[in-house]
Amino acid sequence: MSSTESSSRPADKSPRQQVDRLLVGLRWRRLEEPLGFIKVLQWLFAIFAFGCCGSYSGETGATVRCNNDAKDVSSIIVSFGYPFRLNRVQYEMPLCDDSDPNSKTMHLMGDFSAPAEFFVTLGIFSFFYTMAALVFYLRFHNLYTENKRFPLVDFCVTVSFTFFWLVAAAAWGKGLTDAKGATQPSSLTAAMSVCHGENVECSAGATPSMGLANISVLFGFINFLLWAGNCWFVFKETPWYGQNQDQGQGPSQESAAEQGAVEKQ
Repeated sequence: MSSTESSSRPADKSPRQQVDRLLVGLRWRRLEEPLGFIKVLQWLFAIFAFGCCGSYSGETGATVRCNNDAKDVSSIIVSFGYPFRLNRVQYEMPLCDDSDPNSKTMHLMGDFSAPAEFFVTLGIFSFFYTMAALVFYLRFHNLYTENKRFPLVDFCVTVSFTFFWLVAAAAWGKGLTDAKGATQPSSLTAAMSVCHGENVECSAGATPSMGLANISVLFGFINFLLWAGNCWFVFKETPWYGQNQDQGQGPSQESAAEQGAVEKQ
């Protein structure tokens, strides 16, 4: 019994020891440096960006009164959301025809899924990259500073994400503006043919609240600024920055030596 207990205890402690070693190896003070602190901000704002866009849902609607009869009123409520394929969102339009009491299936106008999905996908990739880069920076900082390939790769990826965030935020902002116009109650009533008939009155219903989607665009541009600002701090870790400093210090040292030689003469 004692041998089995002694053999089970090291097995139970080994995963804990591995976790403890991993946590002890993390240098949390690196978060106080600009390179580590900005990566934390990039990680957080990537979550905010794709979370606000991907979780959005709203409603628009209208009311249709047939034959100017207060009792014959039909309410239309249309729900939509991410990924904003509005042309696949259906709603029922009353025909206001006594001989045909059935309704007609209609669709919203427009497909804005491309900029929305690109925006969310970029946010997810930014989330995973910054998390991996942050762990590598905290745990294996010696490799990051000694092997100059890692700062070069980090710099190229940072520049790429900066460009993609600018494109994604601008494209999603334009797509959201078009989606707002397509989901307005006035656009809904304009698209229904029954509203252009006689003795039919159509009025605007629920106006969609686009606050969460607007915030996602704001977070997109904040991500662009964070990645653009981080380019400088990552560039300082690359050998290119050291070469520029050496080239700047070389002529000054030579000029100082020449001045000293002249003074001795």
